[in-house]
Amino acid sequence: MGKVTVVGSYIVALVMDTDRIPVEGETVLGSNYHTTHGGKGSNMACCAARLQSDATFMGKIGKDSFGDGFLSLLKKEGVSDQGVLFAEHLPTAVGFIIFSSKGTNSIVIDIAANGDFLPKDIKSNKDIIESSNVILSPLEIPLKTALAAAKVAKAKGIKSILNPAPAEDLREADLINVFAITPNETEGRVCLGMQSEDIIADEDLAMELLDLGVENVMLTLGSKGVLWASRDGLRSIPALEVDVVDSVGAGDAFNAGLAVGLSEDQSIVESIALGVTTASHSTQKRETIESYPSREEVEKRKQEVLDKIN
Repeated sequence: MGKVTVVGSYIVALVMDTDRIPVEGETVLGSNYHTTHGGKGSNMACCAARLQSDATFMGKIGKDSFGDGFLSLLKKEGVSDQGVLFAEHLPTAVGFIIFSSKGTNSIVIDIAANGDFLPKDIKSNKDIIESSNVILSPLEIPLKTALAAAKVAKAKGIKSILNPAPAEDLREADLINVFAITPNETEGRVCLGMQSEDIIADEDLAMELLDLGVENVMLTLGSKGVLWASRDGLRSIPALEVDVVDSVGAGDAFNAGLAVGLSEDQSIVESIALGVTTASHSTQKRETIESYPSREEVEKRKQEVLDKIN
């Protein structure tokens, strides 16, 4: 069993349905109010645990009821809370989400405690990273914090994965300690300082991302799978053919599967296949964490992906 430490975020979502999104200054009636667990770091950690990883979450929450709820989630999912830190003066991050009957939505997020997760926190808790096989960081935390974690990991020969989502321009970032970045096509363009709608071939995009200084690029392409770029060239890993119900959280599932594979010393191709299979499985159910499959479910179909490569 490999150890994966997710250096990332938790956000609780406050969700409500309404007939239409209100305009400025307007009050409308809603229904189906509920809360749900979110945040890319939280999703990744829970998914990794379901894949039988020794998963640890490292991040910052508030000293409040939402934070308590998150700790309960980690316990339920079998994720270690050893790396959970508490912000002194900020609440747990929240997102207000309104869904209209027309399928549109409006979202407002306060990153709150996530924004207070700083490089000094990495330094004072580096033993958690140093005891890992792989670390995984999305960018709902400060980039400087994710890169500080990667530096600690690299010094101990530990692989780090940076998932640049939400995306930001990485052209001036020092990515020398990052083993792999895992953007989708839109995020990849933003990482290069391009407009999100700019046109560029996937192959060119992947190779230009490689020039940022990372060892590997895993460009996620949705139903087309993943394009892997390294100094040895390009390789395509296809996705499973499934009936998609809800793709929310699939990217987080891919990253978790990739990290788990690498933590077990699987080859890069096998690790990508584990990630792709996990992501494909997750799209067949609604909700995010609840859609994440078990290791047994993933292993039943992982070979299908590998057979398509060979």
